Amino acid sequence: MTRIGVHVHEGDPLEQAEAIGAAAVQFFLGDPQGWKAPTFPREPDALRAAFADSGIDGYVHAYYTINVASPNNRIRIPSRKLLDQQLKAAAAVGAKGLIVHGGHVTSGVDLDEGYDSWRKAIERIERPLPMLIENTAGGDGAMARGLDAIGRLWDAIGSAADDGGGEIGFCLDTCHAFSSGEDLATIVARVTAITGRIDLVHCNNSRDEFGSGRDRHAGMESGQIDPAVLVDVIRAAGATAICETPDAAADMRWLRAKLG
Repeated sequence: MTRIGVHVHEGDPLEQAEAIGAAAVQFFLGDPQGWKAPTFPREPDALRAAFADSGIDGYVHAYYTINVASPNNRIRIPSRKLLDQQLKAAAAVGAKGLIVHGGHVTSGVDLDEGYDSWRKAIERIERPLPMLIENTAGGDGAMARGLDAIGRLWDAIGSAADDGGGEIGFCLDTCHAFSSGEDLATIVARVTAITGRIDLVHCNNSRDEFGSGRDRHAGMESGQIDPAVLVDVIRAAGATAICETPDAAADMRWLRAKLG
């Protein structure tokens, strides 16, 4: 049975997941808009043991500020350091994976420079748990907007990913894919053909129209995506699903009922 969960923004993630009956929970370890070292809702070893006892799967979302593709040394180098810290912190609390955005290069910079920066990051950063790269909705210089970009990213990191440094997986965001102009009816098969796997799905509807490039999540039944298509994506992916919507608990229950 597919495990369905929610993203929580603050407080103790495990306590909140248990309170609403979630099978999985995603959370931040610190301010997602900041650059500071990770912080913990409780002592890491205690949280790790509590997750193991609960049977609930935990996922950590890395900070939004991380951009290892940036051509700016003052962003790229601290991003690598912070990504390394986030991976170690997520492993310390017993998370199943760390989700990170693909990042972007600035206007006028060749995309190949960003992909090469990703390759170097993969070579240099140890991964004590699966690092799940998430597709993004918009941005001309984005490394993971649309399947063509994701294909280029996987080509760039492929050899480095086999170096024994730890698993690299994929997180599929349905809102992001829709907003980037990708057909959700076939998205699972097409992503899997590139990455070989889908480890996690961010199941979100979109407030904006197809191909808008905007990243604005909507509830399961209140967006521009046919809700039945979202259910089909979850079934096809066969991976844990996380709702990152305004009323994630209600959407989790709706999705669970639809999946049966």
